Amino acid sequence: MPDQPSLLDRSLVVLTLIILVALPLPVGSNRTWAMGLFSVLIGAVALLWAIGQWRGVLKQSKALKPALPMLAMLLLAQLWVAVQWLAGLSMDSGATAQSLVLGIGYTLLFLLVINIFHTRARVSLLLGTLVVSGTLQAFYGSFMTMTGMEGLLGSVSRSVNGTFINRNSMAGYLGMCLAAGIGLLLALRDTRPLSWTQLIELLMGPKARLRLALVIMVIALVMTHSRGGNTSFFIGLMLVGCVFVLRNKDNRLRNTLILASLVLIDVMVISQYFGLERLKDRVMSTRLTDTVVNGEVVQQANEIRGDVFLYALPLAQDKPIVGQGAGSFEAVFPQYAGEDIRLNFDLAHNDYIQFAIEYGALGFVPLIVFVLMALYWAFKALWQQKSLYRGGVGFGAAMGIIAMLSHATVDFNLQIPANAATFVVLCALAVLANHHKKDRRKQVEV
Repeated sequence: MPDQPSLLDRSLVVLTLIILVALPLPVGSNRTWAMGLFSVLIGAVALLWAIGQWRGVLKQSKALKPALPMLAMLLLAQLWVAVQWLAGLSMDSGATAQSLVLGIGYTLLFLLVINIFHTRARVSLLLGTLVVSGTLQAFYGSFMTMTGMEGLLGSVSRSVNGTFINRNSMAGYLGMCLAAGIGLLLALRDTRPLSWTQLIELLMGPKARLRLALVIMVIALVMTHSRGGNTSFFIGLMLVGCVFVLRNKDNRLRNTLILASLVLIDVMVISQYFGLERLKDRVMSTRLTDTVVNGEVVQQANEIRGDVFLYALPLAQDKPIVGQGAGSFEAVFPQYAGEDIRLNFDLAHNDYIQFAIEYGALGFVPLIVFVLMALYWAFKALWQQKSLYRGGVGFGAAMGIIAMLSHATVDFNLQIPANAATFVVLCALAVLANHHKKDRRKQVEV
């Protein structure tokens, strides 16, 4: 008989999942009170976990040891933010203090996911929860946009925002939830010859419901009309998908058909009815610079983020080692912005530039190392061929991380607490893909 989890153990799982699902609800938790609430709640769950460890009622996760270097990188980054705040190095000490509290919350979340979701059943539960959360966001956002009804949890526009403040943040969140869903779908695949029993399971079983959830999220992703979000999703899917198909020789045809169905059926067919043409038009009509004919401007640029990047770069060069202070971009950017930047930019619309400006090399490098180690574990799980499950989870983690890294070049998803927290969860899943505990009642690795 396998050991039954304690009440505290089960409670920690439930509380953590509730926090993850609730995070996107108050405009992606992009409000001071929501950030504080997240930090307090995750801190309380971490305290309960620490008490359980001290009393010996919780089992040690086998993923903790390999995750320690990643945890150390997160702690180093938070330590540097604390130095910025306490030593007066920040240009906005209040924003830096807020970033420190939020960063500690992300670090505790990583620690909790590594230690709590240490079995195969719990990894599947975590992936499934991300799928459910993404599907609810997709359904809510699509319904409000298509009906024109006033939303209770978010604004209504011609594009799907869900409960987020803008479509790009919504697209970033959906991209990560889609990656989790595709990873779960691949993790649960089998290599048995196709039979009528399998066909019925495919049409009516859990996999059919999962495929439906993926379709709903893809439709909502297209309806966001987010250029960066949709492009990044396909970059992640195609890059990781190519590695996945080429590496797994035994099931190459089956895997190719699964991935092809996601692209051809979900996007090229279904999405045609939900705004794919409008998304294409928006991408094609993007103008980064003015169109000049015979010395006269005939079409003005309709995308000024490139100008913001150029004006922001001197900020990073001003203090390349120590940074301007975590969260201080809004306070310092107006001093460098040109006269053509008439809008208030509180974020750089490029996570790499913003982290370099605010954290400097001393804070940014540990975060880069953290992500690189997560990618290492994700591709390690994807590269092995002994376990279909581990490979599928690795696929989802790698795809979600790469999609977010790509999207970070043109948006600020990692400045939105709900998206940043979900990204941290994907990084933890990359480790768990390799080091989770297999359910005892399943004796054969599949």
